[in-house]
Formats: sequence, structure tokens, C-alpha cells
Amino acid sequence: MSQHYQHDVLVIGSGAAGLTLALTLPEHLRIAVLSKGNLANGSTYWAQGGVAAVLDDTDTVDSHVEDTLNAGAGLCREDSVRFTVEHSREAIQWLIDQGVPFTRDDQTSHEDGSFEFHLTREGGHSHRRIIHAADATGAAIFKTLLEQAKLRGNIELLEQRVAVDLITERKLDLAGERCLGAYVLNRTSGEVDTYGARFVILATGGAAKVYLYTSNPDGACGDGIAMAWRAGCRVGNLEFNQFHPTCLYHPQAKSFLVTEALRGEGALLKLPNGERFMQRFDERAELAPRDIVARAIDHEMKRLGVDCVYLDISHKPADFIKTHFPTVYERCLDFGIDITREPIPVVPAAHYTCGGVVVDQSGHTDVPGLYAIGETSFTGLHGANRMASNSLLECFVYARSAAADIVQKLNDVSAPANLPTWDASQVTDSDEDVIIAHNWDELRRFMWDYVGIVRTNKRLQRAEHRVRLLLDEIDEFYSNYKVSRDLIELRNLAQVAELMIRSAMERKESRGLHYTLDYPQQLPEAKDTILRPPIYGD
Repeated sequence: MSQHYQHDVLVIGSGAAGLTLALTLPEHLRIAVLSKGNLANGSTYWAQGGVAAVLDDTDTVDSHVEDTLNAGAGLCREDSVRFTVEHSREAIQWLIDQGVPFTRDDQTSHEDGSFEFHLTREGGHSHRRIIHAADATGAAIFKTLLEQAKLRGNIELLEQRVAVDLITERKLDLAGERCLGAYVLNRTSGEVDTYGARFVILATGGAAKVYLYTSNPDGACGDGIAMAWRAGCRVGNLEFNQFHPTCLYHPQAKSFLVTEALRGEGALLKLPNGERFMQRFDERAELAPRDIVARAIDHEMKRLGVDCVYLDISHKPADFIKTHFPTVYERCLDFGIDITREPIPVVPAAHYTCGGVVVDQSGHTDVPGLYAIGETSFTGLHGANRMASNSLLECFVYARSAAADIVQKLNDVSAPANLPTWDASQVTDSDEDVIIAHNWDELRRFMWDYVGIVRTNKRLQRAEHRVRLLLDEIDEFYSNYKVSRDLIELRNLAQVAELMIRSAMERKESRGLHYTLDYPQQLPEAKDTILRPPIYGD
């Protein structure tokens, strides 16, 4: 039997952004944090590189801002970039205060016997400004924040909860636009429960699972973006999907990302014959921004007809490699690759969704009471290409900003009352789940083939035709059968895919991560691609 729950704040997503917001809010608030699988299933846990921030005396806010603007190919919103960078030091200090075990630099000691934190450099950065915990920064941050959340008596951490849709006043035919909560599938009971809340936060991550090859975990299905769109929120710049240049190429490796920090510490990209090639594409070679590196690898693979290229750090001392990159070393060793002696086979894979739900500097969306933070959101920070390690920083800065905004509005918002129960009276159990599996596979394959690293008008038109047919099939299935995690994710993924295709078709130029053979040049004026949802009933 379905249940009704009431909280002050409902956080959908249990990664860096969601946990940071929950921990930043006052302890007298009742907060629910939902994870659609196990708590550690999100992208945060798997982030390797680190967090970009201005921490060194030789670095400056202006330098970090300039690097970000350059990487964003003229499309970053400078006020968003400066806001994020100016709050970077305090965000990192907050993480240190929580107990995150960032790697210290044993080469620089202080009179009190302490050590400075080790900072590394990644593509697009002009300084060493990436603070990290070896090569498993995401895991270190997530574990620390989760431990802190478990100590809070006001934070409920709920696993196996899949948000189905947001509840808004408009959907209930009430006066107003406010978000009142969400319908949530409890995978343990199989029931869809009703969660009412004064404030709802979407922290569900990105949508890289829309592609056949991705570095992301299975849950990166664009859930928050799709739910926000259906609730009446604008979305922005969804044509910019970052492909990480170096994911491990091995049939059993699935989606293991080989951190960019290897290239920051001198790893070289090579062809199968051992020849370097990045210097032919960019003077920064291996340290060029990710879009350039990914296109270069894609070009060489297609030119030579090879399945992968190679990332080689074996010229560095073995102890250095094992100390700085223990996760990569051990993972590759599991597949018989000793990176201290031989190069790593790598391919590009979908990695990060630069666009998302349009928000302001407080993470607030177009719908009152609804916030989007982290990869779900479009803040304007990343522009046409996210610079390495800015994404985790965005999570912390905007989560803390959203929390401050919620605190300011607490006295003006009362708890929603009498929300209707989810109606499952007209649906039956599905006996054709093969349709879900088939549509899922077809969607990811044509997105990879037609809306990938290199695009054309014809490819996008084919993708648009296919996704509309799929959306019709999925809508019919959704209307007649009980919801499941697979169906909810497929519905959301298809919706976000359609928004990505529409965004790509609107951009008549090549800029940053969006590269099309039909419009290879960059237009003189940079404009965001903003899509507005239809008014209900249209």
C-alpha cells in the first residue's frame, strides 16, 4: 500500500551536490535524501581527478576565471564563472572541515609539522589548482559526506527510491506554479509513494547514459532534467555533451574512466605504432581541452580503422605511478595491464552533460520551490565545454548557495497539504519488458551514431525521427503498465535525448563540444540554446 511522507526539504539524488545541500541546511529541518539505487551508485563516487579551486598563492581568481572562459569557447556566463571561482576556497575549506582526506604534499613542510595539500594540473588549467585524494577523490568526498549525514538526526537517507514525477500546483489544477513534492517508486515495496515538501531539490546528475559508450554509472539517465521539463522548467545548452577522451578499452572494463590527471602528470597519447599525435591537433598537446583531445582520438581511430589509441605513463617511475594513481594502477592490473610497464588502451566515452535545467545563482529553477544543482543544472559555468574538475566545484558552491536561499525563504513557505495519492488503478503488470530493453538499446545506439562527437544535419534528422517514434511507444507503454525503474529511466532518457537533438539542430555552428560537418565554423556571436516547455494542454 502506498505511503504519504512529509518533509521540509526533499533532495532527489545522493551525490556530492545533494549531500552538501543537506549538510549545509539547519539541523531543525526534516530532510529526506533519495537514492534510486544504493547510496554510492551516483557519479560522485567514481570521480577520480579532483576539485579545481584557487588555493595556491601563485594562482589567482582571475586566472581560474580566464582558463574557464577559454575552455568554454566563448559561451560561459562570466558572472556565473566568477561567482563559482570566488567561492572555491571556502567550499574546499568546508570539505576539509568535514574531514575529507585530501592528499598532502610531502615535499612542503611547515614549522608546525603539517603539510600543504598536493595540487595537480589538468587540461585547460594554467596552474596547478586541482586538490585531490590520490586518484579517488570522489570516493573520499562521498564517504566523508555520507558519514557526516548519518550523524545528523534530521537527515533521512533512503535507498531504492526512484522519483517518477514532480507534483506541482499546476498539475493538480490549483492556483499557482509551486512544486509541492514528488511521486516516488519504492523498489522494495513496488508502490509509488507520495512525498510532500516545502522545498524540492533535483540533484540527480547528468544524462550520459543516453550514449552507448559512457564513463558514467548506470543511473545517469537525466531524470532530474526530464522531470523539470515536464514540470515547466526551461533547459539550456543540452547539445554540449562532453566526451571524456580516455576511458579504458577492454571488453570487461564497462565504464572505467582513466583520469585526466595522468596527462597532467606527463602521460602521452600514442597510436598503435607508438607515435604521438596530439601535437598535430593543438599546441597544448595532451593538455588541450577535452573536446579537442576527444575529437583528435576519434579522428585517428577512424583514419586508421583502429579500435583504440594508447595512453602511456610508463616512462615515469613505478613508485610515482603507484602512489599517485593507485586506483588506475590496480584496476588496469585486474585486466592484465601493468601501467608502469605498458600503455593503457583508451577510447572516448560520453562523460558529462554541460547543459541542463536553467537556474539562477541560488540554484532556483523557473518553478517556485524547485531547485536544481550539480550536473542536473545549467548555471552557465561550463559554456560549450566543461573544464576539468570544475564540475565538483560547481556542486559544492551551488549546493551551499541553494541552502542559503532556502533558509531565507523558510518563514514564507508552509508545508503542502492533502496531496493526492498516485493513481495506479488503470494500469496492469507488464508481460512485455523486452520492449523496454529493445528501446533502451536502440536509443543509445542511434544517439552514439548520430548525435556523437561529430554530427551532421542528416544524422540529427535521423535521430529526431527515431526518438519521436520511441517517445510515442514509451508513452503508450507508460500509460498502460505499472512503472518500474527501467521504464522510468527509459522515459526520462528518451525525453532528454529529444531535447539534446533539438538543441543540436538549433545550433548552426561548431563550438566547443558541438562539432558539425555542415557548419564547421564558429559564429561571431555566442548564444545559449534555451528550450521552453509547452504549456500544459498544448
